Amino acid sequence: MNTGAAHEAARRRSFAIIAHPDAGKTTLTEKLLLKGGAIQLAGQVRAKGNRRATRSDWMSIEQDRGISVATSVMTFERDGLIFNLLDTPGHEDFSEDTYRTLTAVDAAVMVLDAAKGIEAQTLKLFEVCRLRDIPIITFINKMDREGRDPLELLDEIEKTLALDVSPAAWPVGQGRDLLGVYDLLDPALRLLDTADGGHIPLSGLEDPQLDKLVPEGLLADLRDQAGLVTGGYPEFDREAFLQGTLTPVFFGSALRDFGVGHLLDGLARLAPPPRPRAADARMVAPGEGKLTGFVFKVQANMDPQHRDRVAFLRVCSGRLQKGARLLQVRTGKQVPVNAPLFFFAKDRQVAEEAWPGDVVGIANHGILRIGDTLTEGEPINFRGVPSFAPEHLRRVRLDDPMLAKKLNKALEQLADEGVVQIFRPLDGSPPVIGVVGLLQIDVLQSRLKVEYGVPAGFEHTQWEYLRWVTSEDRDAIARFSQFNRSELAEDHDGALVALFASDWRRKRAEEEWKMLSFHALREQHALPEKK
Repeated sequence: MNTGAAHEAARRRSFAIIAHPDAGKTTLTEKLLLKGGAIQLAGQVRAKGNRRATRSDWMSIEQDRGISVATSVMTFERDGLIFNLLDTPGHEDFSEDTYRTLTAVDAAVMVLDAAKGIEAQTLKLFEVCRLRDIPIITFINKMDREGRDPLELLDEIEKTLALDVSPAAWPVGQGRDLLGVYDLLDPALRLLDTADGGHIPLSGLEDPQLDKLVPEGLLADLRDQAGLVTGGYPEFDREAFLQGTLTPVFFGSALRDFGVGHLLDGLARLAPPPRPRAADARMVAPGEGKLTGFVFKVQANMDPQHRDRVAFLRVCSGRLQKGARLLQVRTGKQVPVNAPLFFFAKDRQVAEEAWPGDVVGIANHGILRIGDTLTEGEPINFRGVPSFAPEHLRRVRLDDPMLAKKLNKALEQLADEGVVQIFRPLDGSPPVIGVVGLLQIDVLQSRLKVEYGVPAGFEHTQWEYLRWVTSEDRDAIARFSQFNRSELAEDHDGALVALFASDWRRKRAEEEWKMLSFHALREQHALPEKK
């Protein structure tokens, strides 16, 4: 056990923010950074005219459309703790990037719109958190607008997500009448629209200060409802929270910068530091002396002037130092880490060292891929970075054949960073690209044109479904390949995939080739896992 690594790991809080589009996730990210002192002025969610662009949305297409399509990593320090905030795409078409990001965090903040509650994308992302037992802190946003009754929202969380709720605060009023929140974990009144957050310590709900600070009607409701929730809902149980079965609930308004400081205090107090992680051979503890980590994201052209390529590494154990040489387990090669980077969206600075829980960028030229494990020599692989069968398959149409070589290079790079999946048919026909959501096609088209100077179009293929094919019976794989060569391809890692024109043909193949396994989910750089 390395005491330095254990001490530094205990100071880290690495978390992601998950939400349905328009729930206020990007605004909350901005205000968390503002509270953490990482920025001086929060931006506007959508860039218009002379307004400042949102700091966590840095791609041109993000700023044009006012949406997040790539994960941003932001590191800041507050009260002796280091926070690594991973802002994820909210739009469901980019959910694969979000799923991979969730493998790199120790907790998640689930943002709900007070008027809409749990929406479709929130539910999907929650299920991914549940699969990974990620502790979830809930933030009910937009309390300054007319919305649903808070008790009704808690009831929906319990019933829809099968998750115990433990309110950390209770709103005093709602909509135009919102006065603040009452802190249930550390009795205090936190007032809206006060420069210092209006934190007034109290002895409890019967403290006479409340009679002076809260109008009579609102105070009566607060005492009734707060008494009801403290008696009707479980007290905060840390073990249940860490197991992902209980969520503390905070209330506020990100736009009004209210409740954000309380949420950040909650993250510091409740969210776990880095915990042991599963590798194929053993569990890896954060306090171990030897460095380990895995790549969960690759981003090309963060600085278009330099055509750079950055791999995002989650440090799992030990200490990463500038100038280290690490083993890339997949290839057995040594990878130099000459200048690891800490990020604030696209701004960066060289990190002299990094510890468990940190996310650092490693500049590379196509060497590192999503799912790669880096160590100081031990041949282990971290598990669980997923790749999903695409729901839309297209062929690229290139009007200028002189750009074919440039196109292939661009597709390879974009496949490396997970923007698109690329499949090369065994019969030598042009490559097929796959995406989970159609908006990814727009992003791909935009980035090909803006970043690589390749204007391209996309055409439908005859195929509707794709599955990865595996078997321990090599002869069966060979026979299947011989009979179906025109409908087989290899993915970016060289794994075999089958293409199907209809769901009926997919089911037929599964019935006829029972010695083979067909997978809708594949673990990066590892054997596929059956869905």
